[in-house]
Amino acid sequence: MKKLVAGILVCCFMMSSAGVIFAEGKKGTAAEAVAMVKKAIQYIDANGREKAFAEFSNPKGKFTAGDLYITVYDMNGTCLAHGFNQKMVGKNMIDLKDPDGKAFVKERIETAKTKDKFWLDYKYINPMSKQIEQKSQYVEKSGELLVNCGIYK
Repeated sequence: MKKLVAGILVCCFMMSSAGVIFAEGKKGTAAEAVAMVKKAIQYIDANGREKAFAEFSNPKGKFTAGDLYITVYDMNGTCLAHGFNQKMVGKNMIDLKDPDGKAFVKERIETAKTKDKFWLDYKYINPMSKQIEQKSQYVEKSGELLVNCGIYK
């Protein structure tokens, strides 16, 4: 009987571990991206910018799941947090363009001048496939911050 119970527990553990691995490698949905941005804004409000930006830029942190991750920019185009490419943090990315020449950071800032919440499409490297793919980014303005999370199509 003890071996049966132990065997069941081992199977349950293995199945739950497989679920975690699968969840980390899954494609995010639009609803999940919106929810992550809202959660990130709450995290900034509760913990302050310094702690929040460090957590957002941690690729194994609370704000990275599968191909979803948080980025934060100021209204000048400076990257303050990036869950996929930490080398961008602290750099002004206003002139960054996708492979089609779309200045998506500049467009994000211009759109945020008239809208507090919106979606923006461009091409970017998918952290799971390592390929350039079509991306749809949800952006929410919080004060002078642009908090973002996108989905790959």
